Amino acid sequence: MSSIKAELKDINKSIEKSNSIEQIRYGCALGAVHSAFAIPRVIPIAHCGPGCVDKQTSNLAFYNGFQGGGYGGGSVVPSSNIYEKEVVFGGEDRLRELIDATFKVLDADLFVVMTGCIPDTVGDDVGAVVGEFQDEGRPIVYAETGGFKGNNFTGHELVTEAIIDQYVGDYDGPLEKGLVNVWSLLPYHNTFWRGDLTEIKRILEGIGLKVNILFGHESAGVSEWKNIKKAQFNLVLSPWLGLKTAEKLKKKYKQPYLHIPTIPIGAKETSSFLRKVVEFSGIDKVKAEKFIKEEEKKYYEYLEDFSDFYAEYWWGLPAKFAVIGDSAYNLALTKFLVNQLGLIPAIQIITEDPPERYRSGIREEFKNIAEDVSVDIEFEEDSYTIHEKIEKQILVINPLLFLGLPGKGILLKN
Repeated sequence: MSSIKAELKDINKSIEKSNSIEQIRYGCALGAVHSAFAIPRVIPIAHCGPGCVDKQTSNLAFYNGFQGGGYGGGSVVPSSNIYEKEVVFGGEDRLRELIDATFKVLDADLFVVMTGCIPDTVGDDVGAVVGEFQDEGRPIVYAETGGFKGNNFTGHELVTEAIIDQYVGDYDGPLEKGLVNVWSLLPYHNTFWRGDLTEIKRILEGIGLKVNILFGHESAGVSEWKNIKKAQFNLVLSPWLGLKTAEKLKKKYKQPYLHIPTIPIGAKETSSFLRKVVEFSGIDKVKAEKFIKEEEKKYYEYLEDFSDFYAEYWWGLPAKFAVIGDSAYNLALTKFLVNQLGLIPAIQIITEDPPERYRSGIREEFKNIAEDVSVDIEFEEDSYTIHEKIEKQILVINPLLFLGLPGKGILLKN
């Protein structure tokens, strides 16, 4: 057994020296096929090598809580499965053939052609091929999502931009007061994203807004996307994902946007979030405040029931915690655990590799968790390195509460 451990240690050292990343928590840009089929009755068409979509689906949806593919994902996704022939001679004819066959076989309100590394490298003119079908009035757009362009967070914004530019189109009419577009969670990244978007829509409607939630079961699909251009404002509910889209819509449709970095968990953060939205949108404050008070009452009744267990000191519950996950859920959970349960943050690691230009803003949010609580965060993608950091924390703090994302696995380490 000791020889096996030594061998594994040597392998891990070799991996570390090779600058590879072990057990990452995201996919490549093509993984944003999940963003496409997260919109009801939208089907992605993949122009890539064989196995690319299957690997993304396995990692992002199947092994991440068995989330399924829904109407247009999983095994439904058409793929060109290009080989050496297309590398040498180009894959445009293969793509044209695939799109034509897809329209004959599959029924959808919108198709999103997405590319992998091979066609982006050899220079296939995907825009020209898709343009032929667009000229015929077919509901189809394209996004160049070769894996080397970034992870599926990057791909998500490329897909969003493609739909807005090529399908939603231009608009110079009036904006509808009380209508909001929500840009928040990355579909399929966290196992419970659907339920979270459902709840975000519910509470926004509760204060009197009409909501384009855009992704998930509560979205009205492409009709909702067509309605994006009429919204009074855009709401970015995340530390950084969606900001690029909101800036684009501000220029394209003259829509203002409200950026709230923290996804609200618990009454304190949720009430603060809703009041900021009410103030920004100018909707009826009396009606909104009535809803907020009713929701707070329900929440604290449940929290009071839980407190009987939580307050009993002999259970030995941890006083300190660590969160390992993407910036959105990491920030949300950290604020909840500090401000609502009174726990002390020990180590917070951000795993989704956010763009450098957003990192200072994320750090600033963690500096202001509470009046007397400031947290230094780390950006780390490599799970081997993360495991080393966790082991060091366990040696210092025992017991320690760990929250690992996506999946929200909870480990009480004693």
